[in-house]
Amino acid sequence: MWLPGHTLGHIAFVNEAYLFCGDVLFSAGCGRLFEGTPAQMLASLNRLKKLPADTQVYCTHEYTGKNIDFALTLEPENQALFDRKQAVSQLRKDNKPSLPSTIALELSTNPFLRCNQSSIIRHAEVTEADELTVFTKIRLLRNHY
Repeated sequence: MWLPGHTLGHIAFVNEAYLFCGDVLFSAGCGRLFEGTPAQMLASLNRLKKLPADTQVYCTHEYTGKNIDFALTLEPENQALFDRKQAVSQLRKDNKPSLPSTIALELSTNPFLRCNQSSIIRHAEVTEADELTVFTKIRLLRNHY
């Protein structure tokens, strides 16, 4: 699956049960925009949101803990994020990976898949609440987190 955004030629491998997505989608986050545009990355993420909820997500990098901390700045009342933070903290304490994730878990805790949520819009402090504006702002915020 071609998923431009992180880079222009970024691809993922996907079947009915697994997604190997590289640096487009991270556990509770998404990759930086090195070559692509915010619109390209958002479109790629929106394609991934349509995968079956039980699809196992294999991304690169163990950024889950820091991504959850950032997500909590945007959704401090999201109980699923608090639960995920606790689970990931225990996994990492036990020297275990936080991956794989699932599409369902990402849909409930990943702010880059939730740009239309009122809490994220409010905490992103954007003047326009359209999905692309919110995505662009929170990606910039994450770059400096």
